[in-house]
Amino acid sequence: MKLKGKVGIITGAARGIGQATAYQYAREGARVVVCDLNLEMLQETLDELTKMGADKLAYEVDVTDRQTIQQMVDDVMGQWGRIDVLVNNAGITADAQLKKMAEADFDKVIDINLKGVFNCAQMVIPQMIEQGGGVILNASSVVGVYGNFGQTNYAATKWGVIGMTKTWAKELGKNGIRVNAVAPGFILTPMVQKMPENVLDMMKDKSPLKRLGTPEDIAHAYAWLASDEAGFITGTVLSVDGGVVL
Repeated sequence: MKLKGKVGIITGAARGIGQATAYQYAREGARVVVCDLNLEMLQETLDELTKMGADKLAYEVDVTDRQTIQQMVDDVMGQWGRIDVLVNNAGITADAQLKKMAEADFDKVIDINLKGVFNCAQMVIPQMIEQGGGVILNASSVVGVYGNFGQTNYAATKWGVIGMTKTWAKELGKNGIRVNAVAPGFILTPMVQKMPENVLDMMKDKSPLKRLGTPEDIAHAYAWLASDEAGFITGTVLSVDGGVVL
């Protein structure tokens, strides 16, 4: 059990990669803190964690609302006394070509995908510093490294997350805090599953492995990076993309 005794917070845990990560952390022995925009959305995750016998807490958190984040952090500290891992997974898309993108859609994606990561990290680092260490894991994307048609806002946030990851790794290493990012490729999340079959086939063909990734593929990466096995890894961006960018 790679994460036995550790307390891990996972944002955007109601579905997809966040949900799979919550399950993987529970399997690895962690105490799991799941949060999303509303508790009703989290019910499926909570039900499965209960079946697994996991120690769990759930919170209604908007990552753009610093007060709700702070309330969660304070409550977790009151209940379990430490925070070992933060997985900044919450994110959205609002795609459009540059010439058609609404300013409101640009701002919303920046607020959640970029500033939300900043907000959550800033709220947990005092606890990690006080306890002598911790791990922050940020969701980037291959889109953040290579760009993607119609995703000006999304690509900007995922590139920005890489910059923050490397900066925080330099700033916080002296406090025993490791900071890394994961850059998924084409992942078969519920949102992607709704795409036309021909689009899914095209995405598969771009990968040397000839398949889409699963949320579990990313969850395994998040679990390993949070574990002591990755204890000398910080400031890196781990691509989990099936070789799609080769």
